[in-house]
Amino acid sequence: MNIMLRFLLELLGLAIYGYAGYKLGTTPMIKFGLSIGLPFSIAVIWGLFGSPQAAVQLPASLHAVLEGVVFLTPAVLLLFIGKGALGWGYGVLVVVNRIFISVWEQ
Repeated sequence: MNIMLRFLLELLGLAIYGYAGYKLGTTPMIKFGLSIGLPFSIAVIWGLFGSPQAAVQLPASLHAVLEGVVFLTPAVLLLFIGKGALGWGYGVLVVVNRIFISVWEQ
């Protein structure tokens, strides 16, 4: 269940990146570019360096930093665009999920 939650948090995080990119854009072209480009860029970075089957395995400390940035930035973005309750909820889920991953050595 915890691994499934992790995957859902990844997908939700990408959706939040897209939504925040749209909300933060100033013109229709920028809104479109950010709403597509931001989640795509994050997915590529995570796929190359952070996922369990990543092409490049990072040292544990760098992986932890990347994981924190990729998974907690959506919470900050939600707070920034005025969705405080959603931001806090997402952030708490990410932290609790990460704790269980560590405790259960998943």
